[in-house]
Amino acid sequence: MVRIIALIIMLIPGALAALGIKLMRDMLFGILQPPIPYLWLQFFVGLLFFVCGLGFIAGFVLHRDRKRNKVQKRFDKKS
Repeated sequence: MVRIIALIIMLIPGALAALGIKLMRDMLFGILQPPIPYLWLQFFVGLLFFVCGLGFIAGFVLHRDRKRNKVQKRFDKKS
């Protein structure tokens, strides 16, 4: 059950990052999505979604690897 919850927690930021990539791609092709009034704003919203989603996934993986002592010394937490 814990693994299913962890999978769901990881899917939400992954979907957010994918939506961010889609919004940035649509801006490059000039396709304006309905709730966003400007193309430049659509790009920055997509960039924000992508960075937040990717950052969450990267932080989750780093936290898990720190708990299992599988990181290099420069990524160890200083106590």
